[in-house]
Amino acid sequence: QVQLVESGGGLVQPGGSLRLSCAASVRIFGVRDMSWYRQGPGNQRELVAVLSSDGSTTYADSVKGRFTISTDNAGNTLYLQMSSVKPEDTAVYYCSYRRWIDGDHWGQGTQVTVSS
Repeated sequence: QVQLVESGGGLVQPGGSLRLSCAASVRIFGVRDMSWYRQGPGNQRELVAVLSSDGSTTYADSVKGRFTISTDNAGNTLYLQMSSVKPEDTAVYYCSYRRWIDGDHWGQGTQVTVSS
């Protein structure tokens, strides 16, 4: 079973930067896309960013221009570079790998709190 572990969350001041990581327990093949989601207090889970197998990226309007999704050369780790963060970015962030063979795989989430 593939395991995904998010890390890099924590407390950051408004306007600051943070990089989240999602490490896979094994090399993942047959990936349709890789995504970051977030769920703030009392809110539904929302899609933040997607990196598709063709290399294209999409972002939620709320983070466009501030967040960047990427992966390392080996494809073992997914990143979310967060810049110019705002209090509204406070949430638990989850990574997700969607495979052709068996659908979605989720990490356990990492807390990001933006506060002064």
